[in-house]
Amino acid sequence: MRLCIVCVGGKMPAWVDAGVGEYEKRLPRELKLQWKEIPLARRGRDSKPEQLRKAEGEQILKAVPDSDRVIALDVKGKSWSTPELAQQLAGWQMSGDNYSLLIGGPDGLSPACLERAERRWSLGPLTLPHPLVRIVLAEQLYRAWTITVNHPYHRD
Repeated sequence: MRLCIVCVGGKMPAWVDAGVGEYEKRLPRELKLQWKEIPLARRGRDSKPEQLRKAEGEQILKAVPDSDRVIALDVKGKSWSTPELAQQLAGWQMSGDNYSLLIGGPDGLSPACLERAERRWSLGPLTLPHPLVRIVLAEQLYRAWTITVNHPYHRD
């Protein structure tokens, strides 16, 4: 199974790469994260959020293989507890399919990205900065995996 995170945004600070890298190196070979970064749409004085979402959304969708199943990270999506995420991850692994998780830019995901997604997942009601979302996502995927293999990292 390939798990690809398609995210809007450029080069991240070193602390983000270090945080994400820490959890990536702990994941097993059969659950590697692949990151695809989409550049922010050019912003100007007259830029409208809808136009920016649309431009970024087109690039996101080009980066997602047609055969991938898609999960959109969306504040209006369903929140999963960590055990629920572990169940989701176990199901993804058993399906044999590849998955792409979409992280929008500062203006969110386009309607086309949300339509392409079979599920919308919310990390919670807080507004998180995009660099932090990457670390939280990597850590939660690692934590979910540890639950599926009874590793002692996660404690109830």
